[in-house]
Amino acid sequence: MKVILVSAVALIDVDGRVLLAQRPPGKSMSGLWEFPGGKVESGETPEAALIRELQEELGIDTWASCLAPLTFASHSYDDFHLLMPLFACRKWEGTPLAREGQILKWVRPNDIREYPMPAADVPLIPILRDWL
Repeated sequence: MKVILVSAVALIDVDGRVLLAQRPPGKSMSGLWEFPGGKVESGETPEAALIRELQEELGIDTWASCLAPLTFASHSYDDFHLLMPLFACRKWEGTPLAREGQILKWVRPNDIREYPMPAADVPLIPILRDWL
């Protein structure tokens, strides 16, 4: 089974809320909410992938020194296995904007469960909630 490495981030604002993005129509798992991030390209570190993805998807800049490793997901889907480190980030430049048709929402940690997420993301919720 093919292993896909995806890097994700819990962007945490000054009020302790976490940014979730809803996958747009036409993408696999559309309508589900997820932590921003994306696929780690060949030769890229998970941190570099996140910095690139945040720039592309949300128009914000951050730095590897601002990405704190928090936990990870390891989940088998039908046709691939997902390995996804989740970083926490409290410092970035710019205001997150939906640049790829997704819907963005700042959510309190205790309310994240109310948003349907891909199966791989669900076990990350209590870890994030307890950490915050």
